[in-house]
Amino acid sequence: MTATATATAPVPIPAQAASHSPVLTPDQLIAVSQRRYSTKKFDPTRTIPAQHWAALEQVLLYSASSSGLQPWRFLVLSDRKLREALVPLSFGQRQVADSSHLVVFLARTELNANDIERWLKRLTDVRGTPADQIETQRQRLTTNLVTAPRPGFNAGESARYQVYIALGQFISAAALLGIDTCPHGGFDPVAYDRVLGLADSGYRSVVLATAGYHAETDANANSPKVRFPLAEVVQHVDHLLP
Repeated sequence: MTATATATAPVPIPAQAASHSPVLTPDQLIAVSQRRYSTKKFDPTRTIPAQHWAALEQVLLYSASSSGLQPWRFLVLSDRKLREALVPLSFGQRQVADSSHLVVFLARTELNANDIERWLKRLTDVRGTPADQIETQRQRLTTNLVTAPRPGFNAGESARYQVYIALGQFISAAALLGIDTCPHGGFDPVAYDRVLGLADSGYRSVVLATAGYHAETDANANSPKVRFPLAEVVQHVDHLLP
């Protein structure tokens, strides 16, 4: 399978944040979080507007990653025939075929010297980082990721965990745009990798996200959220434990 990047206008990135003025009020942010839910049934006749989808791709682009290495790829699958073929590989979840967009989140199977060099080149191109600082970065990353990682550290597994950072940002941003989503861990990643031709790509399927607009018959759309009390979930530590 050949992945094609969506052509979108570049977004200017300021040299530094001009201010920290909030875009939403606290109450608005809470309202969006309460509204967001995992959509079980999408309306297959509705499509996310191109401008909104382009913004979500930018959100994926700017997701946080350890040392900025971005050990991932995001496959956006639009072909309906392909997505129908993926439904049986997704435990029969119709969202895979009926949503407006399906994103397959991929992680690097490992991180090596080539990944480090690719990042350092990009760092130089974007920031014009001096050679001595680049060499310091090279030595640090090579030691931490390749030659002498800390005990128990696995770069491939670390990449897999980082993909979930991007997933979280994606579904939160979609909610801000009034777009419904559902993250999917229930699928056969080995079969997906085979169908998508990822065997020798250096990437593997980790998690899915479907996005679009819920069907009127989706019973979960208006169901109250079930959450434990805040005091049981968020705890404040204001002193050192003995």
